[in-house]
Amino acid sequence: MKAAHTSQLRAALDRSRSALVTVGWLSAIINVLLLGGPLYMLLIYDSVMPSGSTATLFGLLAMIVVIYAFQGLFDLLRTRMLSDIAAGLEARMTGRVHRAMTAMGLRAKVDRDDGLTPMRDLDSIRSFLASPGPGALMDLPWLVLFLGLLTMLHYWLGLTALVGALVLIAFTILNDRLTRRPGEELSGARAYRSKLAQDTHRHVEVIRALGMGERMHDAWHVANAQLSSAQDRVARTTSLIMGLSRVFRMFLQSVVLTVGALLYLAGEASGGIVFAASILAARALAPIDQAIMHWGSFTAARQSWARLDALFEAIPEDEEIGTQLPAPESALKVGGLAVAPPGAQEPVLRDISFDLAAGDAMGIIGPSAAGKTTLARALVGVWAPLAGTVRLDGASLDQWEPDTLGAHLGYLPQHVELFDGTIAQNIARFDPEPPFEAVIAAGRAGGVHELVLALPNGYDTRVGGGGIQLSAGQRQRIGLARALYRQPFLVVLDEPNSNLDAEGEAALDGAIAEARERGAIVVLIAHRPSALRKVNKVLVLQQGRQVAFGERDKVLASLLSQPVATPIRPAGSEAAETPANSQQSNPPQASEQVRTTP
Repeated sequence: MKAAHTSQLRAALDRSRSALVTVGWLSAIINVLLLGGPLYMLLIYDSVMPSGSTATLFGLLAMIVVIYAFQGLFDLLRTRMLSDIAAGLEARMTGRVHRAMTAMGLRAKVDRDDGLTPMRDLDSIRSFLASPGPGALMDLPWLVLFLGLLTMLHYWLGLTALVGALVLIAFTILNDRLTRRPGEELSGARAYRSKLAQDTHRHVEVIRALGMGERMHDAWHVANAQLSSAQDRVARTTSLIMGLSRVFRMFLQSVVLTVGALLYLAGEASGGIVFAASILAARALAPIDQAIMHWGSFTAARQSWARLDALFEAIPEDEEIGTQLPAPESALKVGGLAVAPPGAQEPVLRDISFDLAAGDAMGIIGPSAAGKTTLARALVGVWAPLAGTVRLDGASLDQWEPDTLGAHLGYLPQHVELFDGTIAQNIARFDPEPPFEAVIAAGRAGGVHELVLALPNGYDTRVGGGGIQLSAGQRQRIGLARALYRQPFLVVLDEPNSNLDAEGEAALDGAIAEARERGAIVVLIAHRPSALRKVNKVLVLQQGRQVAFGERDKVLASLLSQPVATPIRPAGSEAAETPANSQQSNPPQASEQVRTTP
């Protein structure tokens, strides 16, 4: 675990410090009470049997019953307190882990991981804390007490138990070294299989339609075999070490009895001491055996702790913003913007600069892989800039709390994702108490109101996970209504008409016009010329760079005047029109072709 920074997990665990101290005291009391058994055996053999006193026998029996009762009570209290500590740690950290998981999806690529490893890590830590493992580790230091008492009975007894303890400790260290790497591989294999299962479930229609079933089945078998192999390596190693340690501990108990018998024959120990020493040796070595038994869960929890610490260091909590800015209402300014995908350092979009005022609508055009979707993600703060800024009314996006900023934004991604819930919940962005008039207004603004009313349960119709109950066009139109919920200032639409029919395109045109009339800024990525009917500005991207920006008709006419492969011809524009003063940024060279995709 790293010490270069303050561990948030350690800080959260420290909030249960008093409970941990209490658990430590309970462990001390339990270990002292464990002396009752050897003492009872010693007194039976050395006092009761020689004297034949039944009164003493029943007195000792009553004493040991009370000792065992308190031992069981304190052990129960310790178990429950550890469970409460584990639950408290999870309750304090689950929100932080969830926010880190969310941010991780925006900052780093996830290949063989399903993105849920932090959640499983927190579960692993809680499971270990609530298990007998921590109690076994707390009992380990009391090994010294039992070894000391054995030495007081006779130094040969203490020395024999000490040698046995060192051998068992060596088994523990060996178990740790042999299972650490396989444990990490096991964690990775489990995450990959989970990701493969999620991908298969999510894309089941494509898999079936394209005849990929057997291939995905084979991939599942490979992933499952890798997981089984990792599990087998860990299980085999742990079982071997546990078996050896258990057999050795039983053998050691016999050795202690043998040494005690030799001392008895030599007249240096009584019969009570021999049997009491055997029990003391077993009590002394039991925590080591328990530690080996729970070492797998301890190792998993330790690895999980280290991963979460590294995650929290890489993704610090957002600093609380004290000054709440007013809602933006006048301008969007982008200057020198460079953007790279999460986890990458080489920008795929660079040197992007433009200004938009309230009521403007800008279309972004360009060939595939020009950076259009990347720009859309940067404008709504999904991907952070490598360089440059995106400003609303002069303030960069990071000057707002993410959820506060989101209330001022409308975003329709290229692939519309709806959540399992009702249409009303999806449009209202799962606001727990949405103004229903705002939901209806968003539905009307997105041109989806009549469509929703035609469904069996209207706005209360459940869409299923990912909106599976709806068609692609319905999902896109409901996504548009969600983007327009509560009249956001900046509306970014990524190919909003890709799944729309003529009625849907008319609704889209109406939504853009209405947003402009109320003073919003609309940015839309277009592949169809019809989508540019309601915009007044156009930005042209090519190979991640801005090649033109300005008034729609001027920029498009300028493009049409150059050699192009597939020019965009918006309604009402003429190919022969050549502007005198089109606004361009980084104009193309004479030999460079600007290719756009209709």
